[in-house]
Amino acid sequence: MAVSGGLRHDLHGRGQRLTPQRQRVLDLFERVGAGHHLSAEDVHLQLLRADARVSLATVYRTLRLLASMALLRELELPEGSRRFELASAELHDHHHLVCAACGRTEEFDSAQVLQAGADAAAKHGFRLLSSRLTVRGLCGACAAAV
Repeated sequence: MAVSGGLRHDLHGRGQRLTPQRQRVLDLFERVGAGHHLSAEDVHLQLLRADARVSLATVYRTLRLLASMALLRELELPEGSRRFELASAELHDHHHLVCAACGRTEEFDSAQVLQAGADAAAKHGFRLLSSRLTVRGLCGACAAAV
């Protein structure tokens, strides 16, 4: 998938170029689609499998850049790891179930969580920007192995 001229313009406006490596990372997220969460290591491995020559350091820098431009969303997990997903207007406020053992991540929607965020913001005089909840547990496969 080719990146739109808008992204190229945005990158140039920030003093950045649309390098082949940046294009490959964004193309990968567009191929896997919204709702799929990849770590930098996942991205690097998939690019290597596709014979794309890109270093892990370049993947990290590219992910941070694309997240800062709101093209990717970053999910920071409690143990310090990070996963990224393609930004999508349809999936703005959603929540995550994360397996503490294998890192499998599933999304879910919850009107109650959104309402709790809105209530807490109003109670404390905040203007709500977003509500996201990360629930840690063990997926079925990992729970069965314990």
